[in-house]
Amino acid sequence: MKILGIGSRISHPEFGKGVVTNVTSQQYWITFIDSGLETIEIDAEFEVIEAAENDVDTVSLYDVEKTLKSLLQRWTDITPSAPIADKWKGGKLLMDPGQPGVQGKEVPIDTFFHKIVMVRDRLRVMEQKINASKLEDADKVELQQYITRIYGSLTTFNVLFKSNNDYFVGEKTK
Repeated sequence: MKILGIGSRISHPEFGKGVVTNVTSQQYWITFIDSGLETIEIDAEFEVIEAAENDVDTVSLYDVEKTLKSLLQRWTDITPSAPIADKWKGGKLLMDPGQPGVQGKEVPIDTFFHKIVMVRDRLRVMEQKINASKLEDADKVELQQYITRIYGSLTTFNVLFKSNNDYFVGEKTK
């Protein structure tokens, strides 16, 4: 059995005439003149009016998402998401107070990690805004040094990141 390509025209006994608008491994998505969009099984009974080759250049949802993320990152202050290390997925952060009678707190590690990444991203935005500001160079350098020290304070959390490219980096020793 030959699979029809997008753009093929068919006549279906129940839905009438239509055009193939999408193809999955098991179904055709067909837009019918009278009944609109319907899905039918690939092996369903229908008459092929005109077959289009299955060489239509399609784009996957992954490609669309990747392009959209790239554009958003380029034109906004959104930074790429940093994945959490596999060993921490589904884990929890337990905070056990040192005082008796005080209730501890349990936080999903994914939630905590998301907050750490948001801090990192906001620091990066602040850094960009400082660099683009009309401050004197000496003031810019001083503020950059504060941000570098903040990054250094946050290096403890690098263990949560899947990739060391996403790590916090403080002042490098010479």
